[in-house]
Amino acid sequence: MFQDLDRTLQAILEDATAPQALREADVSFETPDKEYAPDRTTLNLFLHEVSENRDLRDPEPIYTLEHGTYKKRAPPLRIDCGYLITAWSSKSGAQKAADEHQLLGQALAWLSRFGTIPEPYFQGSLVGQAYPPPTLVAQVDGRHAASEFWSALGIAPRVAFRAVVTIALDLELETIVGPEVVSRELRLGERQAGLASAFSIGGTVRDANSGALIVDAAVPGVGNVIEQLADELTVRPEGETEFLHVRLAYSNGR
Repeated sequence: MFQDLDRTLQAILEDATAPQALREADVSFETPDKEYAPDRTTLNLFLHEVSENRDLRDPEPIYTLEHGTYKKRAPPLRIDCGYLITAWSSKSGAQKAADEHQLLGQALAWLSRFGTIPEPYFQGSLVGQAYPPPTLVAQVDGRHAASEFWSALGIAPRVAFRAVVTIALDLELETIVGPEVVSRELRLGERQAGLASAFSIGGTVRDANSGALIVDAAVPGVGNVIEQLADELTVRPEGETEFLHVRLAYSNGR
């Protein structure tokens, strides 16, 4: 998956509408250690950290109904992928610094346009992400000391910025819960043409998430077998319980 994120970021940097300097530069994901010396102008995106984003963690399992059987699936992990982005020029002296600063500035401005990565850029396993991957560019991170980072790589400090992309990692953990349960079923027989019958249905309408009663709820008709007569269905109190009342008419058919 991480290599597909690399390819996705490369597709963004090589987009036909990106600044010319970005499109003409090489894009590398190698570790920029003391042996790293590209012979062409290069933008390096070094993936140096991967960690779970607990703020975006979804604790609720995902339920699906397939062929009359409910299945429970673990929600995907939200993973922060931290890249250190640097620019490298094969020139020397003042021209080297100028080219690197120009490339790095254009990369920062271009990547900052994407609060989330648009789906057309997705590559490989990132296609079909459960959530649009959010991005953070050039944000202050107090956990990482730049001097220690460059010292660990064995090279002199360089100007750089950090980009974080949060992707969804499917754990592919699924269990079978059981068959769909039907507590009551109403079957309608054939009716003569022009003959109509009406009755009332009682029950409560509640929000699926909070469980709160919903007042003035609208209930759609049932296919083309039952036609709804009332323009609007309402929930009204009866005693201490709120019930839904609806007047229905049968049309020809089953």
